[in-house]
Amino acid sequence: MLESLQKNAEKALSELQNVTDTTSLKEWRSQNLGKESVIMQTLGNLGGLPTSERPVIGRQANNIRQNLETAFQKRIDQLRDSASETLPTASLDVTLPGRPVQHGRLHIVTQTMRRIYAIWADMGFQIYRSPDVETDEYNFELLNIPKHHPARDMWDTFHTDTPGIILRTHTSPGQIHAMREYCPNPIRVILPGMCYRYEQITARSEIQFNQVEGLAIGQNIRFTDLKGTLSDFARRMFSANTATRFRASHFPFTEPSAEMDVECFLCSGGGCSVCKHTGWLEILGCGMVHPTVLENGGYNPREFTGFAFGMGPERITMLKYGIKDIRYFWGNDLRFLEQF
Repeated sequence: MLESLQKNAEKALSELQNVTDTTSLKEWRSQNLGKESVIMQTLGNLGGLPTSERPVIGRQANNIRQNLETAFQKRIDQLRDSASETLPTASLDVTLPGRPVQHGRLHIVTQTMRRIYAIWADMGFQIYRSPDVETDEYNFELLNIPKHHPARDMWDTFHTDTPGIILRTHTSPGQIHAMREYCPNPIRVILPGMCYRYEQITARSEIQFNQVEGLAIGQNIRFTDLKGTLSDFARRMFSANTATRFRASHFPFTEPSAEMDVECFLCSGGGCSVCKHTGWLEILGCGMVHPTVLENGGYNPREFTGFAFGMGPERITMLKYGIKDIRYFWGNDLRFLEQF
C-alpha cells in the first residue's frame, strides 16, 4: 500500500507542473486532495487496517498529503507571479485599488414628475399620453381659441413646413384627445409631456419645458371639487400643513378660471425673496372646463361638467429647492445634477 501511495503522489506532482490556469488547478486539487481522492480515502480507512500497520501507513499518508498541499500552494504562487509579469507594468499599477462604479440617478425634474404621478395615481387619476406634434385645430381651435383670438398672443408657436401642423404649446390639446376617446364615460386623467414655445431663453423661461395637465369630467362636478382636490394635492406634494389660496384669472378653455398659490414653504408665509415678500408661491392654473370645450370633446355640457388644471414640474422643482435658473435643468452640468 505504501508503494501505491508513493506512485500516486509522484503522478499527482507530475500533473501539477502541467497545470497552467486556475480552473485546472481547482480540478487537480479536487482529484488529489478532495474527499474522494486516494490519499484522503486512505486516511479515512485507517481504522480498518491491522493495528501494527496503522502508524506506518498513517504517518506516510500524512506526509504525502502535506507535500501535495505545499506543492499546490507553490503552484498557485507561480501562476499568480506569471500573470503579473504579463501586465504592462509601465502603464498599469496592479496594486492600486479599483475605481468605484459610478451609479446613475434620475434627473431632478424626472423625480418631481414621478412624485406628481404617484400623488395623482393615489387620487384615482391615470396617465394619458398625447402627441407632441399637434394640429392647429387641437392646439387652439377646439380649446376655444379660434384664429385671430387675442389669447394666441400668449404663445409663440413653432410651426412646421406643413400648414396647420405645429409643436404643441401646452398639454391642453390632450384634453380633447382624452374626451373623444372616453366619451361619454367619466374621466380622471393627468396628461404629462413636453411643450414648446418660441421664447427668449432666460433664467425663468425656456423654449421647451414639461407640463402636467389634469382633467376630470363627470356629472355634478363643481368648483368646490376642484378646490378640494388641488388643495389635497398641495398638501401631499409639499407638507400636510400647506395653506392654499385661489385667485381669479382667465383661460379661454376654462370658465371660471383661477391661479392656485401655496404658502411659501421657505419663509412660512412671512415673506422672502423667493415669494417676492408676498408669502405665497404660484404653482398652477386651473378652472372649470368651458362648455364649448366640453362640446368639442363630445360631451353635452348640460349633463356633464368638469375641471382642468395645468402645472409646470420645473417651476415646482425650482420653488421647492430654491433653484433660481431654469437653464440648469438643460445644461447637463454634473455639478448641478449630482446635488439631487
